[in-house]
Amino acid sequence: MSKRYLIKNGCVLTMDKSLGDFKKADILVEDSIIVAIQEELDASDCEIVDATDMIVMPGFVDTHRHVWESLVRTIGADWSLPTYLQNIYYGGFGSKLRPVDSYAANLLGALEALNAGVTTLLDWTMIYSPEHADGLVQGLKNAGIRAVFAYGASGETEYWDRNSKKIVSDDVYRVKQQHFSSDDQLLTMGLAIRGPEFSHWDATVHEIRLARELDAICSMHVGFGSWGPDDRSIEKLYKAGLLGPDLNMVHANTMGYDEYKMLADSGASISITPEVEMMMGHGYPATGLFLENGGTPTLGVDVVTSTSGDMFTQMKFMLQAERARTNQNILASKNMPGELSLKAQQVLNFATIAGAKALGLDHKIGTLSPGKEADFIMIRITDLNMFPASDPVGAVVQFANPSNVDSVFVSGRPVKRHGQLLHVDLNHVRKIAGESKEFLFSTFADAANGVV
Repeated sequence: MSKRYLIKNGCVLTMDKSLGDFKKADILVEDSIIVAIQEELDASDCEIVDATDMIVMPGFVDTHRHVWESLVRTIGADWSLPTYLQNIYYGGFGSKLRPVDSYAANLLGALEALNAGVTTLLDWTMIYSPEHADGLVQGLKNAGIRAVFAYGASGETEYWDRNSKKIVSDDVYRVKQQHFSSDDQLLTMGLAIRGPEFSHWDATVHEIRLARELDAICSMHVGFGSWGPDDRSIEKLYKAGLLGPDLNMVHANTMGYDEYKMLADSGASISITPEVEMMMGHGYPATGLFLENGGTPTLGVDVVTSTSGDMFTQMKFMLQAERARTNQNILASKNMPGELSLKAQQVLNFATIAGAKALGLDHKIGTLSPGKEADFIMIRITDLNMFPASDPVGAVVQFANPSNVDSVFVSGRPVKRHGQLLHVDLNHVRKIAGESKEFLFSTFADAANGVV
């Protein structure tokens, strides 16, 4: 027997240009699929979900997050990028994980995302063994989130050697067959590669081709910090004929201006993680540079060592950082800004349908559209920080926070209702995550004592 939900009387932001938004509408969901969206829907044999005084919208799509770092949350509030890399990789905390810790980390991190209305994320991993890979995947599965599991090489010292030809483990084939043999599931396959700025060119070419063999999104860090400006890595990929919509570039702060157009023309995506980038020293977020060249940015949290794990924060950082950049140019010309350069609606688009497209999932999610899977969230507008919500889009982008997320549905299944996560024993999650955190800190005592 199918499960049917009728979401009643919500302010519906569909993110579907052909449908538009509704001040008040109902959504009919059958099993995992959105069947209809319209005013005053009549349907029988449904569980009624009252969305009165709530904004109903697609779940957020986070295109770049190192999910396991939930175990070392808050440790890096004052870390620069080199300090972060030294303590997390280069033989740091990440290399000390046991498979059981990998499971606890991804379970905790994925639940954190769901609680904040993130229904889909790309988990950018560094794998130390087949057992670690299985633990990470199982954590995502048990959380009930939709995710792209981006399999990556371990983050040891060799990883950061520009001349290294080390490639992603052959275990990737087993993981693909064992965990991702079907695309008709919540978890799909990706590849997290070092890219041309952090590995030998031959390794980059091999790994991009491997990703395409696996039919997997291929994500890499490029163009940030002191590595980016002179490398011309995007131009190299362009000249080699390797750019394409299945490539996801992370950060891309300090590339050549013409390289943004190369990326945009190829359909490749950029994951911008504005808070971390401005804090750690990656460079100024490339939002406007990509837009100016015809691209559509996407958003990611990146690391909860140093930032909160919600997309509300990232939307605000992206919006105001780009406005500040353009406003400053106007002020420098002895004028005052008139119309602001970036709109809240655009940023909400980046955090939903643009992210879904970057991950190759826009045929399933990213908008509330009949025929798509029912990934949606409900945000209370009676909370004091939201009431009265005169502009629903502005309310979501500039005023809301995770505490306002009342309900979360993934593929038609409720995972959060009335402000509480479902189907999970949070005391147990806190217990196993706490034990793993204590293990990491005791095992890596010198580093821990140096940063805490």
